[in-house]
Amino acid sequence: MAQKMKYEVQEDETVIECLDRIKKDGYTPIKRVEKPIFKEVIKSGLKTYEPISSKIIFEAVKID
Repeated sequence: MAQKMKYEVQEDETVIECLDRIKKDGYTPIKRVEKPIFKEVIKSGLKTYEPISSKIIFEAVKID
């Protein structure tokens, strides 16, 4: 089975730059996961959560 790695798109890079970094390391992406990041907000005494950004993570396998 191929070795898997996870790559996270950093704050100071674009998705394309992350994909280039994956390719440079000798991997190819097989899965993209986008996880939302929430902020807790209290309005009228009620606690709610609002999305403020998202984190993109690529799962990649080694190229033979």
